[in-house]
Amino acid sequence: MSGSARQMPLALRWPPRQRFAWFRTAPGNAAALDAMRRLAQAPAAPWVLLTGPAGSGKTHLLLAACQHVQAAGRRARYASAARLAGQPDALRALAGGDLLALDDLDALAGQRADEHALFDLYNQLRADGVALALAARLAPAALPLALPDLRSRLGACVQAPLQPLDEDARRALVREWAAERGLELEPAVLDWLFARAARDLASLHTLFERMDHAALARQQRVTIPLLRTLLSAPVDARQI
Repeated sequence: MSGSARQMPLALRWPPRQRFAWFRTAPGNAAALDAMRRLAQAPAAPWVLLTGPAGSGKTHLLLAACQHVQAAGRRARYASAARLAGQPDALRALAGGDLLALDDLDALAGQRADEHALFDLYNQLRADGVALALAARLAPAALPLALPDLRSRLGACVQAPLQPLDEDARRALVREWAAERGLELEPAVLDWLFARAARDLASLHTLFERMDHAALARQQRVTIPLLRTLLSAPVDARQI
Protein backbone atom coordinates (compact mmCIF):
# COMPACT_ATOMS: atom_id res chain seq x y z
CA MET A 1 0.00 0.00 0.00
CA SER A 2 1.40 3.42 -0.93
CA GLY A 3 2.14 6.07 1.69
CA SER A 4 -0.66 8.23 0.30
CA ALA A 5 -3.17 5.41 0.57
CA ARG A 6 -2.19 4.73 4.17
CA GLN A 7 -2.85 8.37 5.02
CA MET A 8 -6.37 8.44 3.63
CA PRO A 9 -8.85 9.08 6.44
CA LEU A 10 -11.10 6.15 7.24
CA ALA A 11 -14.82 6.35 7.87
CA LEU A 12 -15.38 7.67 11.38
CA ARG A 13 -17.82 6.93 14.11
CA TRP A 14 -18.53 10.59 14.71
CA PRO A 15 -18.01 11.52 18.39
CA PRO A 16 -21.43 11.58 20.06
CA ARG A 17 -21.16 15.13 21.39
CA GLN A 18 -19.78 16.61 18.19
CA ARG A 19 -23.22 17.66 16.99
CA PHE A 20 -24.75 21.02 16.18
CA ALA A 21 -27.12 20.58 19.13
CA TRP A 22 -24.19 20.28 21.54
CA PHE A 23 -22.32 23.33 20.25
CA ARG A 24 -22.10 26.03 22.90
CA THR A 25 -21.23 29.28 21.26
CA ALA A 26 -19.78 32.53 22.49
CA PRO A 27 -21.57 35.78 21.64
CA GLY A 28 -20.89 36.65 18.01
CA ASN A 29 -20.37 33.04 16.88
CA ALA A 30 -23.97 32.45 15.79
CA ALA A 31 -23.21 33.41 12.17
CA ALA A 32 -20.55 30.70 11.91
CA LEU A 33 -22.95 28.10 13.31
CA ASP A 34 -25.66 29.15 10.86
CA ALA A 35 -23.25 29.01 7.91
CA MET A 36 -22.18 25.48 8.83
CA ARG A 37 -25.76 24.33 9.28
CA ARG A 38 -26.65 25.65 5.82
CA LEU A 39 -23.64 23.93 4.27
CA ALA A 40 -24.54 20.60 5.89
CA GLN A 41 -28.18 20.84 4.83
CA ALA A 42 -27.80 22.16 1.28
CA PRO A 43 -24.94 20.92 -0.93
CA ALA A 44 -25.14 24.09 -3.04
CA ALA A 45 -24.71 26.39 -0.02
CA PRO A 46 -21.63 28.66 0.06
CA TRP A 47 -18.44 27.04 1.25
CA VAL A 48 -17.23 28.02 4.72
CA LEU A 49 -13.84 28.81 6.23
CA LEU A 50 -13.90 28.71 10.03
CA THR A 51 -11.17 30.69 11.76
CA GLY A 52 -10.25 31.16 15.39
CA PRO A 53 -7.89 30.11 18.17
CA ALA A 54 -7.63 26.65 19.64
CA GLY A 55 -10.69 25.78 21.69
CA SER A 56 -13.06 28.03 19.74
CA GLY A 57 -15.07 25.14 18.28
CA LYS A 58 -13.73 24.77 14.75
CA THR A 59 -13.28 20.99 14.87
CA HIS A 60 -16.61 20.56 16.66
CA LEU A 61 -18.46 22.31 13.82
CA LEU A 62 -16.60 20.41 11.11
CA LEU A 63 -17.46 17.07 12.71
CA ALA A 64 -21.04 18.17 13.36
CA ALA A 65 -21.46 18.97 9.67
CA CYS A 66 -20.05 15.56 8.71
CA GLN A 67 -22.40 13.80 11.10
CA HIS A 68 -25.40 15.72 9.76
CA VAL A 69 -24.51 14.92 6.15
CA GLN A 70 -23.96 11.23 6.88
CA ALA A 71 -27.21 11.00 8.87
CA ALA A 72 -29.00 12.28 5.77
CA GLY A 73 -27.62 9.38 3.74
CA ARG A 74 -24.88 11.33 2.01
CA ARG A 75 -21.12 10.88 2.18
CA ALA A 76 -18.93 13.03 4.42
CA ARG A 77 -15.23 12.97 5.09
CA TYR A 78 -13.14 14.72 7.74
CA ALA A 79 -9.37 15.12 7.48
CA SER A 80 -6.68 17.07 9.30
CA ALA A 81 -4.35 18.89 6.95
CA ALA A 82 -1.65 18.66 9.62
CA ARG A 83 -1.58 14.89 9.13
CA LEU A 84 -1.33 15.22 5.37
CA ALA A 85 1.32 17.97 5.22
CA GLY A 86 4.08 17.03 2.82
CA GLN A 87 1.84 14.58 0.97
CA PRO A 88 0.34 16.51 -1.96
CA ASP A 89 -0.97 13.37 -3.64
CA ALA A 90 -2.90 12.47 -0.48
CA LEU A 91 -4.43 15.94 -0.43
CA ARG A 92 -5.57 15.66 -4.03
CA ALA A 93 -7.05 12.24 -3.25
CA LEU A 94 -9.53 13.81 -0.81
CA ALA A 95 -11.81 14.68 -3.73
CA GLY A 96 -15.13 12.87 -3.86
CA GLY A 97 -18.17 12.34 -1.66
CA ASP A 98 -20.70 15.03 -0.78
CA LEU A 99 -18.84 17.01 1.91
CA LEU A 100 -15.18 17.41 2.76
CA ALA A 101 -14.29 18.96 6.12
CA LEU A 102 -10.60 19.91 6.13
CA ASP A 103 -9.16 20.97 9.47
CA ASP A 104 -5.82 22.56 10.51
CA LEU A 105 -5.32 24.37 7.23
CA ASP A 106 -2.48 26.40 8.75
CA ALA A 107 -0.20 23.36 8.45
CA LEU A 108 -0.10 23.74 4.66
CA ALA A 109 0.73 27.45 4.54
CA GLY A 110 4.14 28.14 3.03
CA GLN A 111 4.52 24.58 1.69
CA ARG A 112 4.43 25.22 -2.04
CA ALA A 113 3.70 21.63 -3.16
CA ASP A 114 0.95 21.30 -0.57
CA GLU A 115 -0.54 24.66 -1.51
CA HIS A 116 -0.68 23.65 -5.17
CA ALA A 117 -2.34 20.37 -4.17
CA LEU A 118 -4.92 22.24 -2.07
CA PHE A 119 -5.55 24.60 -4.99
CA ASP A 120 -6.12 21.61 -7.29
CA LEU A 121 -8.37 19.96 -4.70
CA TYR A 122 -10.42 23.12 -4.31
CA ASN A 123 -11.00 23.35 -8.05
CA GLN A 124 -11.84 19.65 -8.35
CA LEU A 125 -14.40 19.84 -5.54
CA ARG A 126 -15.98 22.87 -7.16
CA ALA A 127 -16.19 21.09 -10.51
CA ASP A 128 -17.71 17.97 -8.91
CA GLY A 129 -20.24 19.85 -6.78
CA VAL A 130 -18.76 18.61 -3.50
CA ALA A 131 -19.33 20.86 -0.48
CA LEU A 132 -16.24 22.09 1.37
CA ALA A 133 -15.73 23.32 4.92
CA LEU A 134 -12.30 24.45 6.07
CA ALA A 135 -10.77 25.50 9.38
CA ALA A 136 -7.66 27.48 10.23
CA ARG A 137 -6.48 29.59 13.11
CA LEU A 138 -5.95 32.61 10.88
CA ALA A 139 -7.93 34.24 8.09
CA PRO A 140 -6.53 33.88 4.53
CA ALA A 141 -5.09 37.39 4.55
CA ALA A 142 -2.99 36.52 7.60
CA LEU A 143 -1.83 33.06 6.52
CA PRO A 144 1.73 32.92 5.12
CA LEU A 145 0.57 31.49 1.80
CA ALA A 146 3.01 31.33 -1.10
CA LEU A 147 0.33 30.90 -3.78
CA PRO A 148 -1.73 34.06 -4.42
CA ASP A 149 -4.41 32.13 -6.32
CA LEU A 150 -4.96 29.90 -3.29
CA ARG A 151 -5.36 32.93 -1.04
CA SER A 152 -7.96 34.22 -3.48
CA ARG A 153 -9.86 30.92 -3.47
CA LEU A 154 -9.88 30.73 0.32
CA GLY A 155 -10.99 34.35 0.52
CA ALA A 156 -14.00 33.51 -1.65
CA CYS A 157 -15.38 31.20 1.08
CA VAL A 158 -17.75 32.53 3.71
CA GLN A 159 -15.41 33.83 6.41
CA ALA A 160 -16.69 32.54 9.76
CA PRO A 161 -14.59 33.72 12.72
CA LEU A 162 -15.06 32.01 16.08
CA GLN A 163 -14.18 33.09 19.60
CA PRO A 164 -13.80 30.64 22.51
CA LEU A 165 -16.19 30.70 25.42
CA ASP A 166 -15.06 32.83 28.34
CA GLU A 167 -14.35 31.20 31.68
CA ASP A 168 -17.78 31.89 33.15
CA ALA A 169 -19.42 30.18 30.17
CA ARG A 170 -17.03 27.21 30.36
CA ARG A 171 -17.76 26.82 34.07
CA ALA A 172 -21.49 26.92 33.38
CA LEU A 173 -21.06 24.26 30.71
CA VAL A 174 -19.15 21.94 33.07
CA ARG A 175 -21.93 22.39 35.64
CA GLU A 176 -24.45 21.52 32.90
CA TRP A 177 -22.55 18.32 32.09
CA ALA A 178 -22.48 17.46 35.79
CA ALA A 179 -26.22 18.07 36.20
CA GLU A 180 -26.94 15.71 33.29
CA ARG A 181 -25.03 12.95 35.13
CA GLY A 182 -26.41 13.73 38.57
CA LEU A 183 -23.02 14.95 39.84
CA GLU A 184 -22.57 17.81 42.27
CA LEU A 185 -19.54 20.03 41.75
CA GLU A 186 -18.77 22.38 44.60
CA PRO A 187 -17.41 25.84 43.71
CA ALA A 188 -14.04 24.95 45.28
CA VAL A 189 -13.79 21.91 42.99
CA LEU A 190 -14.43 24.05 39.90
CA ASP A 191 -11.90 26.64 41.10
CA TRP A 192 -9.26 23.93 41.54
CA LEU A 193 -10.12 22.37 38.17
CA PHE A 194 -9.89 25.59 36.19
CA ALA A 195 -6.67 26.63 37.91
CA ARG A 196 -4.85 23.44 36.92
CA ALA A 197 -6.48 21.75 33.93
CA ALA A 198 -6.49 22.68 30.25
CA ARG A 199 -9.44 24.97 29.62
CA ASP A 200 -10.38 24.19 26.01
CA LEU A 201 -13.69 22.38 25.78
CA ALA A 202 -12.31 19.17 24.29
CA SER A 203 -9.81 18.74 27.14
CA LEU A 204 -12.38 19.73 29.74
CA HIS A 205 -14.88 17.20 28.42
CA THR A 206 -12.26 14.44 28.35
CA LEU A 207 -11.39 15.18 31.97
CA PHE A 208 -15.07 15.38 32.89
CA GLU A 209 -15.68 11.91 31.46
CA ARG A 210 -12.78 10.59 33.53
CA MET A 211 -14.20 12.32 36.62
CA ASP A 212 -17.59 10.73 36.00
CA HIS A 213 -16.13 7.24 35.52
CA ALA A 214 -13.95 7.56 38.62
CA ALA A 215 -16.80 8.86 40.80
CA LEU A 216 -19.06 6.01 39.69
CA ALA A 217 -16.38 3.37 40.18
CA ARG A 218 -15.56 4.64 43.67
CA GLN A 219 -19.14 5.50 44.60
CA GLN A 220 -18.07 8.93 45.79
CA ARG A 221 -18.63 12.54 44.90
CA VAL A 222 -16.10 14.53 42.91
CA THR A 223 -13.54 16.04 45.28
CA ILE A 224 -10.25 17.87 44.94
CA PRO A 225 -8.27 14.76 45.99
CA LEU A 226 -10.04 12.78 43.26
CA LEU A 227 -9.19 15.45 40.67
CA ARG A 228 -5.58 15.54 41.86
CA THR A 229 -5.36 11.77 41.35
CA LEU A 230 -6.89 11.97 37.87
CA LEU A 231 -4.60 14.76 36.70
CA SER A 232 -1.51 12.92 37.88
CA ALA A 233 -2.49 9.57 36.37
CA PRO A 234 -2.01 8.49 32.73
CA VAL A 235 -5.15 8.65 30.60
CA ASP A 236 -6.95 5.33 30.12
CA ALA A 237 -8.35 5.32 26.57
CA ARG A 238 -11.34 3.36 27.83
CA GLN A 239 -12.35 6.38 29.95
CA ILE A 240 -12.55 8.99 27.21
